[in-house]
Amino acid sequence: MATVYFDEATRRFAGHDKSAVDSITLDIADGEFLVLVGPSGCGKSTTLRMLAGLEPINGGRILVDGHDQQGVRPRDRDIAMVFQSYALYPNMTAAQNMAFALDNAKVSKSETKSRVAEAAKILELDELLDRKPGSLSGGQRQRVAMGRAIVRNPKVFCMDEPLSNLDAKLRVSTRSQIAGLQRRLGITTVYVTHDQVEAMTMGHRVAVLRDGRLQQVDTPERLYDHPVNTFVASFIGSPSITLVESKVEQGVASVHGLAVPLQRDVAARAGGSVVVGFRPESWRIVGAGDGAGDGARSETGVESLAISVDLVESLGSESFVYGRPVGAEEASRVTVRLEKRTHLRVGDVVNVVPNQGEVHVFDASTGDRISD
Repeated sequence: MATVYFDEATRRFAGHDKSAVDSITLDIADGEFLVLVGPSGCGKSTTLRMLAGLEPINGGRILVDGHDQQGVRPRDRDIAMVFQSYALYPNMTAAQNMAFALDNAKVSKSETKSRVAEAAKILELDELLDRKPGSLSGGQRQRVAMGRAIVRNPKVFCMDEPLSNLDAKLRVSTRSQIAGLQRRLGITTVYVTHDQVEAMTMGHRVAVLRDGRLQQVDTPERLYDHPVNTFVASFIGSPSITLVESKVEQGVASVHGLAVPLQRDVAARAGGSVVVGFRPESWRIVGAGDGAGDGARSETGVESLAISVDLVESLGSESFVYGRPVGAEEASRVTVRLEKRTHLRVGDVVNVVPNQGEVHVFDASTGDRISD
């Protein structure tokens, strides 16, 4: 196990003015499972490859257990890499694939056999050790690739989108296996994915990247509840947050005409305009709409927003209702989460109100969070 520290680490490819990874500073604790997440091209895989020594750095440092890795060959870093493509040798059995790195390191045959058997037991591969990759399923091949990394007993695991080739059901089961395996082994793990659901369910902490820059590093709960800017707010969470730009007048913002009072200190920092955000669970339906539009009163007498339903997703245990303000069909969508099934249909009009204290407020010019 080991600590990992990125100290303003930078990677710039030849012929490009912009850095692929731009001065990232990131401290990863011993035994931590850290997930790097972001859209395609944000630099997350490059960051991982820099740690593994597969990409050189053009500035800054990367330390493993306090030791600068500059000039250290990939094979000497004691870092095990698990790739998206499995990278198994097709002419070797599962056992031979898992033992390959140990054979190259001149580990004794008895020690190699013992390590392979232990890893196979952990990964439930005991009955598959004599089979070649061509006769294994995608999930089984991925477990063999994991086993090849485990037998090395490395200081750090680097995993580059290892589940992206699996079907949806297998992804769910395999990610729980990987998370459980990491807890059991306690090996420092840096895991790359573009799937924010994967990131939120697996990582002790999640680092969000955008255009090579680190946006926020935090626990999944903090990322969801306190995103530092509109990018993190919109990237984390499924379905996505509703974001609406609004003028601020006398401490009150507006969401499609619905008055949203801001806390005094937030209003003082807001300037002339803000971006107001609500998660799907922060709205509630208070009655059927009457088509009156902005600022309509629900049947409960509370000022509400009338929306016209344009999509309903029923997921069994919960439902998501998507709609746009009545009379403002070009406005951004409002998403409402219901904890039960719904009889609402496309074309229905309902009144919704936001839950008090669940508003996210961001500066309209910078996108930075200004609410607590």
